[in-house]
Amino acid sequence: MPTTVLYCSDPLNERRVDAHFATEARQLRADGAAVHLVDHDALVAGDAERAVARVPAGAGPLWYRGWMLPADRYAELDAALRLRGARLRTDPSRYRRAHELPGWYATFADLTPASRWVPAAPGRAPDPERLAALAAGLPAGAAVVKDYVKSRKHEWDEACHVPDTADRAALHRVVSRFVELQGEFLAGGVVLRAFEPFGPPGPGPDAAPGEIRVWWRDGAPQLVTPHPDSPAGAGAVPGGVGGGAQPGPPALEPVRAAVEALDCPFVTTDLALRADGVWRVVEVGDAQVSDVHRAVDPAAFARLLTAARRS
Repeated sequence: MPTTVLYCSDPLNERRVDAHFATEARQLRADGAAVHLVDHDALVAGDAERAVARVPAGAGPLWYRGWMLPADRYAELDAALRLRGARLRTDPSRYRRAHELPGWYATFADLTPASRWVPAAPGRAPDPERLAALAAGLPAGAAVVKDYVKSRKHEWDEACHVPDTADRAALHRVVSRFVELQGEFLAGGVVLRAFEPFGPPGPGPDAAPGEIRVWWRDGAPQLVTPHPDSPAGAGAVPGGVGGGAQPGPPALEPVRAAVEALDCPFVTTDLALRADGVWRVVEVGDAQVSDVHRAVDPAAFARLLTAARRS
């Protein structure tokens, strides 16, 4: 059975793949894969039945490749597909595990900055006392604010970086601004992560030159690429860019063990070189909703999806 991939449709033309993913989809079709479309706007609005209306009955197992979905909406997508004789290759519980920090943190705790979190509703920042208690579980000093999925690193001083968590007023101010800017898209709650300096010394949110994204299928590293935020000319990364398992940075073997323990079929790990020369995992994600750097060969990426399951 050929690989089948479900892409988000273009909001202006429901018969066409969203322009952001069009090159990927063309390559997959050239490689013999089947491509179907899902209406992302309908899905996010809670109408999963309408969202999958263009998926043919009996489509079988599918990869999803598209914009990020809240875990609950992803579960609704899977349920709607099952009513049509299809299913997502990554089941909803594994999607949540890889997509949200509370799902993957314990598995990667020795490889990633110390983190604490608290559930929060959109528009409602935790009170100063709750945040202070949360920060008490971290090493003293600076921290980074995010939700279960994303940060606002491009508003670094305003809504991401807390220079000293002992400063309760500053901590509450940055978290409150983060929650305000996230609005209805706040995912799960508020996370505080111990700040670790990456790359050459100096402040700022930009991806360090050594930051990479490792793509894993069935527990094995298959592609090492620049982080999507890296400059357009990026491409020389440890392990290289291309298909097949590549030798990675020094930390890759411990990361492999954690990815295997996570037990999710298609995962990304973002690694950055800390200022002291130690590779650290800065993010884990479900690879179905992970972005690809524009320098990556589409054929190499397509092989991630079309290759048979690895043992």
